[in-house]
Amino acid sequence: MAEVKQLLSLIIDTFKSSEGHALVGNPSEVDEWLSYASSFGVRSEFEGACAHANNYLSLRTYFVGNDLTVADITIVAYLAKAGPRWESFRKSAKFPNLVQWYNCILVQYPAIANVLPSRGAGKPAPEVSKSSSATAVSAEAKETVDGSFEVDLPGAEMGKVCTRFPPEPSGYLHIGHAEAVLLNQFFAQKYKGRLIIRFDDTNPAKEKDEFVESILQDLDTLWRCEKLIKEGKAYVSDTEREQMQLEREAMIESKYRNQTVEENLKLWKEMIAGSTRGVQCCVRAKMDMSNPNASLRDPVYYHCNPTPHHRVGSKYKVYPTYDFACPFVDSIEGVTHALRSSEYHDRNDQSPGRHATKEGSLEGRYDPRFPIVQGIIRRGLTIEALKQFILSQGASKNLNLMEWDKLWNINKKIIDPVCPRHTAVLSEGKVLLDPSNGPETPFTRVILRHKKYVPAGKKATVFTKKIWLDHADATAVSEGEEVTLMDWGNCFIRKIERDQYGLITRLQGEFHVEGSVKTTKLKLTWLPKTSELVPLTLVDLDHLIVKKKLEENDDFVSVLNPVTRIESAAVGDSNMRNLQRGEIIQLERKGYYICDVPFLRSSKPIVLISIPDGRQQKPPGQQR
Repeated sequence: MAEVKQLLSLIIDTFKSSEGHALVGNPSEVDEWLSYASSFGVRSEFEGACAHANNYLSLRTYFVGNDLTVADITIVAYLAKAGPRWESFRKSAKFPNLVQWYNCILVQYPAIANVLPSRGAGKPAPEVSKSSSATAVSAEAKETVDGSFEVDLPGAEMGKVCTRFPPEPSGYLHIGHAEAVLLNQFFAQKYKGRLIIRFDDTNPAKEKDEFVESILQDLDTLWRCEKLIKEGKAYVSDTEREQMQLEREAMIESKYRNQTVEENLKLWKEMIAGSTRGVQCCVRAKMDMSNPNASLRDPVYYHCNPTPHHRVGSKYKVYPTYDFACPFVDSIEGVTHALRSSEYHDRNDQSPGRHATKEGSLEGRYDPRFPIVQGIIRRGLTIEALKQFILSQGASKNLNLMEWDKLWNINKKIIDPVCPRHTAVLSEGKVLLDPSNGPETPFTRVILRHKKYVPAGKKATVFTKKIWLDHADATAVSEGEEVTLMDWGNCFIRKIERDQYGLITRLQGEFHVEGSVKTTKLKLTWLPKTSELVPLTLVDLDHLIVKKKLEENDDFVSVLNPVTRIESAAVGDSNMRNLQRGEIIQLERKGYYICDVPFLRSSKPIVLISIPDGRQQKPPGQQR
């Protein structure tokens, strides 16, 4: 304890002199964690304390509030003094939230890392070297030896970085948006800068109050367009969208490109008035129609839309496009780094999700098959997994959605150490096992929901003479074979009964609970034959589209997967009556699931959605 206090004092003194950080926080919360921190110094309590802290940090950056406090530094000191015990956890996936918190503190606050013992193990890997070019906004990600990631931002100065996240309020955040906002947040925090959140409001026909919580900046930029027209840098065109696209692809100049300034200004005034002629027109920049980058072939700067705006009503009839407006607002607000995916601007009329919803094959905006934030969270993805996945890629041009398996594998490493275990048996073809020496009177044992994670709680397991097995397990056993019934003991299969079609209907056996589990090939899950079992619907989801990469002219109806949701009826242990919506569990030997619809009544099944684990997916009925 004295060594920890000495180290803590050294850290605080060094930190304050180098960082000038106030280390303030809610006093009562700080005191609570300071009292708990001593648990990290007791060998028998160390692992439990790590588990508790790991769970607490699942949705938090720091232990108290939104900034570093003495509570964080104290726990860092205890962990550093734990030496090999803590370093073994840092190299494993057992406590991912705690490890990431620890590593981030060492990266963001070198003053702390520099005074810790065991320099080789306590300090993070060296930062990724900065790019020699400050003109391109990009970032590099490098995986360290402990599995964390160092990401650097070229040209960034401590305390001067300003990033922004400017979504259009016409829909819901998808995973591409999540990449942008999390990266912007990461760099703003790393360089002690600021993050601006603002909503793009340039498309009133698709924007709704439903999507808008606040607007940070009103765009009144009509004067810019008139100036560009007078300088011959822009022109007004009424070319239909399809024709414009064909001309851009063929690098053919529009017939309106060289019309006079007077004619352009005349049409511009029609656009401002929102007339019948005006709504047919748009303003295009006079750039380079032969540029290899198609987005630079006379892009559209302004469009006419008389639809009332959700903020300014009918005041304006002309609005700038997102691409044109955003740089101006960035300049006004002092944005230094714009980090975004190259796919940030969705093509709504080509969206398979939107099309499928209209066709009635999906549930709506919260459908777990959608790659939008609310959808993938409903499917069981944790925000922490998404953060780690994005940081592992850095601020790349594209969020590599072809790496879904990697994303779900990261998620598995986060949920596996902490999620409770339960048991389910598929209803179709389930088989009764009747051991001759089973208990005549049912009895109950209380066991941990997760054998290695006490905070997951406990559950009551009922032991009866007759038990249910999955049909697949019943077909896998042979007469005379000894099998292990998980959480009970071994059992000999003495007789297999079949119907006239050869299907197994019943197994007779004999308990051999003192038998060794090391000698058996099959370890089977089971459920007691009791009226307390709860009905379940196990949902397995597949990809929405059958093509790995979509092309410009693809017909989305033709590439939609006809079967993306598979449901299987099952029964589960009675403890599952207490599951809450959004709770993540593991069904023994079946996989990870998130509770989508909790228990309401016996006639309504609990709905569990399968969470991918990064491996090739199997239907719910197949064992893992």
